[in-house]
Amino acid sequence: MRKEVFVFFNYLSSSTSSFLLLLLLPLSLCSVSAQATNREGSHASTPPRGWNSYDSFCWTISEEEFLQSAEIVSQKLKAHGYEYVVVDYLWYRRKVPGAYVDSLGYDVIDEWGRMIPDPGRWPSSRGGKGFTEVANKVHRMGLKFGIHVMRGISTQAVNANTPILDTDKGSAYVGSGKVWRAQDVARKERACAWMTHGFMSVNTNLGAGRAFLKSLYEQYAEWGVDFVKHDCVFGDDLDLDEITYVSDVLQQLKRPILYSLSPGTSVTPAMAKPVSALVNMYRITGDDWDNWGDVAAHFDVSRDMASAGLIGRDSRSGKSWPDLDMLPLGWLTDPGSNDGPHRYSRLTLHEQRTQMTLWGFARSPLMFGGDVRKLDDTTLGLITNPTLLNINSFSSNNKEFPYVTASTAVRGKNLMKTGQLRRVPADVREPEIKVLGLTSCTDSEADGWSVTVIDHDLEKICWKAESHKSKKQPLCLYKRNPPLTSDEEMISSWPPQSKLQLSASCSMDICLDASPKQRLTAREIKRGTFSRCRWEANQMWEFHGNGSLVNSYSRQCAVVRKIKVNGVSGVRSWVATGREGEIYMAFFNLNPRSTTITAQISDLGKVLPVKVLSNATCNYMEVWSNRDLGTIAQTISYAVEGHGTALFVLRCQ
Repeated sequence: MRKEVFVFFNYLSSSTSSFLLLLLLPLSLCSVSAQATNREGSHASTPPRGWNSYDSFCWTISEEEFLQSAEIVSQKLKAHGYEYVVVDYLWYRRKVPGAYVDSLGYDVIDEWGRMIPDPGRWPSSRGGKGFTEVANKVHRMGLKFGIHVMRGISTQAVNANTPILDTDKGSAYVGSGKVWRAQDVARKERACAWMTHGFMSVNTNLGAGRAFLKSLYEQYAEWGVDFVKHDCVFGDDLDLDEITYVSDVLQQLKRPILYSLSPGTSVTPAMAKPVSALVNMYRITGDDWDNWGDVAAHFDVSRDMASAGLIGRDSRSGKSWPDLDMLPLGWLTDPGSNDGPHRYSRLTLHEQRTQMTLWGFARSPLMFGGDVRKLDDTTLGLITNPTLLNINSFSSNNKEFPYVTASTAVRGKNLMKTGQLRRVPADVREPEIKVLGLTSCTDSEADGWSVTVIDHDLEKICWKAESHKSKKQPLCLYKRNPPLTSDEEMISSWPPQSKLQLSASCSMDICLDASPKQRLTAREIKRGTFSRCRWEANQMWEFHGNGSLVNSYSRQCAVVRKIKVNGVSGVRSWVATGREGEIYMAFFNLNPRSTTITAQISDLGKVLPVKVLSNATCNYMEVWSNRDLGTIAQTISYAVEGHGTALFVLRCQ
């Protein structure tokens, strides 16, 4: 079956409408802090909180930058339950010309093929110390130290054919009369789909394969690691054998280590159930970045995990939590970048509140991704909102509430949505979504592109024009020459001059990326989305005379299709109960225009274990506006801004 990757454009079906690009495809603080902190022997009793370096530094963070960030987390966020500081991926990669996300041969490994910190960026690691000194400093700040790790064994270690360490004997692993090496245990046919030059699985059926994995995690414990984020083993990249064995190893260590999985593309409750018993948190989405499409994409999977009873399920070490990924708020970098933080989050304040509110109700781990050295008051207030933190840590019965209605003004008329039914005036057509995706170039629909010359210096490539009767404008991408790099070796070999880049507009410095697989993969840079223009291969395209637009890296073709938006998908609601009998309710407006959302109080008993409240007296307030709304009659009705949310606290007698 052909799988496709999509980037979303919002398109309203109106003769006067135009494309709106969506860059794809928030009790007391003291009580929250004290009880949200995990205790040894009871890992993740509440959803973990912390800071992760990826959204702000990608892979390039240095020891100095990390410790500066940890100090600020300790000063500003620790009191709110944020206790983990995590170095994300490629801490072992040398930051030199030619090194990037999927380069080969730039990593630092020891004699046993294990990754060790790049001493150029982590000078305290010299002399075989690894992360010991960094972890000690983090612990003195009252925080816990985490690292990102990849699946299996590195391609670099396999190419070097390093021996396997037997930690029980302190020497090379010997079995069946031979010394076992990397090439004996590597499963080359199971390379990481999104880092094919980086890592591959090991054969856990072999004693030497298990010995290699054991040597990794025993070393992490020796360094003082408290948290591991294990990547490319879940979702589309599922490797249940490795997850199971690593979980076994962690149970045997004297040092408790919280076990997290990433990413979670294509995760279902059926996939999550066996894994949730082995780990403390696990991603249930692909990478989440600062665009509205990513935020909106989390609603269905959150609903499904809650319905399956997977929120806060018992694991072999405390609790386990479905993870909606880091919060890309504040000062950020771009996915796959070799640069540090340089821009502010593209999400509007309404969209940021929506994200924080959903993460709170879904009880997702809260891992802030922005540069804490530039943490502004608005972002700080958002991620430390006491009501949201209370919901995230201590609420129960969290689930989607489907019994809401909504009305949206459309050309002077009301568009009504009730449960699964919609009453739509005859002259109002449903909104449409233009979907820009990736598919096989053998697809007969992939040849719908043509070149339009704007002037002698500017051309654009447009998808099939609409019918002559339609006044809609076609979807167009602007041709631009690839940027040059200062690395002479790269200039001489890449990009070839026959390649071009495609920008969302003639003035924006963002270009279309493409995936090397015909499916959603682990990294946003490879999901078919837009990001800052760089020299990287997956941003290079070829326009063929037959009307196809071919990615020069993946050899896939771009295609555009239209889908209609189900009206129910535009309005969502979640509910939960608090420790003191309060009821939390959130309205979410996924539509771009203001919408009035209404709920009947008596319907709460359909999803919550509370008595029908038709005769109860309820007072309520809205959190984001900080408005006391007084007594509820029978309904709650509230105008919610486009892409925004309303969060209510109800107290009934």
